[in-house]
Amino acid sequence: MSRDLHIMPPEAPLAMPAQNFAQGFRDAQVPAGGRKVSAGFWRALAFSPAMAAALGLLWVMSDWFSAEGINLVEAILLTLISFNFFWISFTVCTVLLGMVSLSRQEQPKREGRLQPLRVALLTPVYNEVPWNVLGNARTMLEDLQKRGDQHHYAMFILSDTRDPEIAAQEQASVEAMRTTLAPGLELYYRRRPANTDRKVGNIADWVSRWGADWDAMLVLDADSLMTGRAIRRLTDALARDPRAGLIQSYPQLIGAQSVFARMQQFANGVYGIAFAEGLARWCGQEGNYWGHNAIIRTRAFASSAGLPKLRSLSGQDKLIMSHDFVEAGLLRRAGWAVRFLPRIRGSYEETPPTLIDHAMRDRRWCQGNLQHLKLLGSTGFRAVSRFHMFHGAVGYLMSPLWFALLVMWALIGQGEEASVLHYFSPDNPLFPQWPEMSETRHVLIILVMYAMLLAPKVLGVAALPLSGVRYSDFGGTRKFFTSFLSEVVLSILYAPILMVQQMIAVFRTAFGIQKGWSPQARDGGSYGLRTLILCHALETVSGAALGVGILAGLVSVWLAPIAISLALAIPLSALSGVSAGAARRMVGMREDFSEPAITRSARRYRDELKRVIEGKGIVTPAE
Repeated sequence: MSRDLHIMPPEAPLAMPAQNFAQGFRDAQVPAGGRKVSAGFWRALAFSPAMAAALGLLWVMSDWFSAEGINLVEAILLTLISFNFFWISFTVCTVLLGMVSLSRQEQPKREGRLQPLRVALLTPVYNEVPWNVLGNARTMLEDLQKRGDQHHYAMFILSDTRDPEIAAQEQASVEAMRTTLAPGLELYYRRRPANTDRKVGNIADWVSRWGADWDAMLVLDADSLMTGRAIRRLTDALARDPRAGLIQSYPQLIGAQSVFARMQQFANGVYGIAFAEGLARWCGQEGNYWGHNAIIRTRAFASSAGLPKLRSLSGQDKLIMSHDFVEAGLLRRAGWAVRFLPRIRGSYEETPPTLIDHAMRDRRWCQGNLQHLKLLGSTGFRAVSRFHMFHGAVGYLMSPLWFALLVMWALIGQGEEASVLHYFSPDNPLFPQWPEMSETRHVLIILVMYAMLLAPKVLGVAALPLSGVRYSDFGGTRKFFTSFLSEVVLSILYAPILMVQQMIAVFRTAFGIQKGWSPQARDGGSYGLRTLILCHALETVSGAALGVGILAGLVSVWLAPIAISLALAIPLSALSGVSAGAARRMVGMREDFSEPAITRSARRYRDELKRVIEGKGIVTPAE
């Protein structure tokens, strides 16, 4: 294609200055007054029991270890166990809060006529399959038109595509779709000559050049799909709350076909509902932003959330990678409310289809989230915003902590004589005396850990009817609980492998091995044996070592599930990508029996556009 397609409205510039992390900032545009909703009570209910549970476990274990005084190695072990147990307990408390919240019957508010808003639906793309993106775009525009909304919407495809073949196909797809759009539907497209600052720069470019004409922007991902009703409810919520700068929806997973993706989608749709509700309660007006499927007040974002570069130790300026958490914190710092409304249904996204694809995405997210640790001391951030950033980083740092705990637990063995560390005795003055851990104590601690890890799933299942979802929606109650057991078994098998993969991601980031921010392989792929071996060598060796220790009587047999999972990492990774009938039989989902109309429409438009483009003989990118 000799020229880049450019279909955009007249420019309406809006200044977007970079913020200064060393100085506080208050946006003068934030309306004065208004009812301030405190989430202090809900936060106390979430944090206090979790802290009490962690301190209680620490007290019990300190009593076990304190016969000869607690040495440095014992103190490290106690710290690791207590720190891990706090985060597990905190998740359980959040789910319990969600159950309480879901059981409360809220009176529907009277909806008078609201001030109409002009809303831009922004879809940033980078080397994506164009008919998938545009099929979703057309579906959302048509669903909005059917509802006859008082607000005004337009779709913007903001391309950063670098591959010339995909760019040509992308632009041909836009032109083809515009010829079939119903009158009144607005679809715009522009491709940047250089993808400066990646997605951050893509959105900032739109804000600074066209943002002044739009009251709000609803930021989507390339695989996002939202019903017209969900978009309208987000828009109404923003119009009703003039102090809100950002309102995040709860994206649910769709389109899963493989074993791993279906496991993720089942967990998201069953356990995630109560967790999201509890999260919304204790966040209050200081919620978070996940980078997509959220509506943002354009002028608030422009004045408050411009991102500066971070100075690295080498003196280079680095882009803030996981920008969304930071943007939410900046909006809140400026005085804008950041809200999370999980009861708005009809907000969807897709998930990586294989374990390896998931690990590759996790490496990118790990790089960005660990970067947040540098921002915790920045001026003006609210305490909860700092917690969101810290929690995002801890989510990855927990994996090396879990691995360290696993190694130490294995070394303790089944008693002083049988332990790998049997030389930790008074007879050897170079080493401290290791505490004698009886098999009963081993079993008790491990069972408590397993029970707490399983508790959010069980509570999520119990809370499902409170959200209006019936077990029979999954093909019958028996089918639901069969799928539940399958998901639990699969999650137990994959959890140790994911732990090791996240630990690898942390070390790749720490040593500067993780470079760049490559686009997600949304359609995934099947991987050969060589790739599987290279990717999962550490898990396999670790599992084999644990297995040998168990057989030799040096390691507690209660670590056998972890050893088996790690030793079988290669075949389990291969299983994760199995699709079609086998995956459907293992984990059934509600969408198998009642597919949302929006996904059917999107699939039809995707297929139609694909046939048109292929019929024109344009080279297609590999999906």
